[in-house]
Amino acid sequence: MTLYSKQFLGLESEFTLFEKAAVVILPFPYEGGVSYGTGAAKAPDAILGASCYLELYDEVLDVEPYRIGITTVYPPAIPDNPEGMIQTIYNTTQSLLQQEKFIIPIGGDHSITIGYFKAIQEKYGQISVIQLDAHADLRNSYDGSPLSHACVMARIREKTAHTLQIGIRSISAKEAALVKKENISLCTMRQFRQGDFDLDAALNLLPDPVFLTVDVDVFDWSVIMSTGTPEPGGLLWNEGVSLLQKIFKQKNVIGFDVVELSYQETDRNSPFAVAKLIYKMIGFKFFNK
Repeated sequence: MTLYSKQFLGLESEFTLFEKAAVVILPFPYEGGVSYGTGAAKAPDAILGASCYLELYDEVLDVEPYRIGITTVYPPAIPDNPEGMIQTIYNTTQSLLQQEKFIIPIGGDHSITIGYFKAIQEKYGQISVIQLDAHADLRNSYDGSPLSHACVMARIREKTAHTLQIGIRSISAKEAALVKKENISLCTMRQFRQGDFDLDAALNLLPDPVFLTVDVDVFDWSVIMSTGTPEPGGLLWNEGVSLLQKIFKQKNVIGFDVVELSYQETDRNSPFAVAKLIYKMIGFKFFNK
């Protein structure tokens, strides 16, 4: 596997050796499934660049998570069509999973999740999915495509009924009706803030192992401003980090992706926040005991 010239955190080579690394970062610069703002294709490089300015010590966990080995591989050639894109990320993640790596694709728009989920489900069998997102993504088709970023959870729920959606604050009437009809476990942002959703019970009911997909528009604009389909009123930084720590502590997370940052030249804060979020999640996965 070819290593990328831009390494997450800018680590020294002894910590990026592919053979020894526990974690593989997979930049996946695709935005063919977006419906509003552009810039997702440039997001992975922006995140990798910002990550070089992070402190490597995690003050919450009292460790330096990078010491488990984190390597960043070269982005694959991505076809323009969604079917080819999904096959490409499926093939790439399947190969990495066979080598027993913990894989973190960074997007790119949310449609890339469909291919990674297929690969990880094939390896582990029946798995559950937790989605952190402003949008329900339960549309069967959007703008004429069933592979749009607005259809991710619809495609996932064709493979597993064990899902939990958190932070939702933008949903169509048709999606809301589907949630009621199928009794989908969905926690809106309002329910989260007011304590009207029993998150601990929902996590306990969700079978392990778990795949976690994070659309960065789940966060408030004050935390991450640049995203393809922004929505006001999202998670604040400490809320989001505490929620993720809870998820990693209670569930066996076998993989996650982080998607939908939209690179904007005038916004340095958002890529930095996403880079720090990814590093926090790596720490929670391997040191959150």
